[in-house]
Amino acid sequence: MTDVVQKPSLIIRQYNALTPYEDRFLEMKQFTENRDEQTPDELWILQHHDVLTQGQAGKPEHILIPTSIPVVQTDRGGQVTWHGPGQLVAYFMFDLNRLGWNVRTLVSYAENLMIDLLKQYGIEAYAKPDAPGVYVDERKIGSLGFKIRKGRSYHGLSLNINCDLTGFHTINPCGYAGLEMVRIHDLIQPAPNFADLCSRIIETLSNSGYFKDVTVEQK
Repeated sequence: MTDVVQKPSLIIRQYNALTPYEDRFLEMKQFTENRDEQTPDELWILQHHDVLTQGQAGKPEHILIPTSIPVVQTDRGGQVTWHGPGQLVAYFMFDLNRLGWNVRTLVSYAENLMIDLLKQYGIEAYAKPDAPGVYVDERKIGSLGFKIRKGRSYHGLSLNINCDLTGFHTINPCGYAGLEMVRIHDLIQPAPNFADLCSRIIETLSNSGYFKDVTVEQK
């Protein structure tokens, strides 16, 4: 007789005010280091103040123009990217072993979450096998980068809603020279806002079948 895999609980934290990148980075790192087999998974949905984050193997030459935007060295995969107001960020603190996932499963889940979300607004987006993220007509609308520690993930995805793209113009986004970024706002009018997208993500996770129960906390 095989053991029945118990579905984990999920806590979704929705931050309704801008939140500092470094605070959340340290918090999710500590959460991952201190969790055990019984700890519920968490998903945080938020927007950051202006920041450039450099991946673990990030190359400084991908920052093309020094500006007043702070640069934070982080431990996720990938190269440099920008976060700021008008961009939805979702962090996945998932126990992959407990879910029966591998890293590819997690990446595909995050990409498909964005693709399905955009499809609800009539936007046809797609993933690429050789360049993680989500694209519309060869322009990048969603990025992702993860860190896996002892089978548990943190960091996650970012989706451009109506952000100022200037921060992206100072870098090679995700290490790709000349990569053009695009926003939901550029593709449909009126564009959904942060709260609209949060509601749809929460609904998707609640109905995913991966979790026995989902609790939402407004921050």
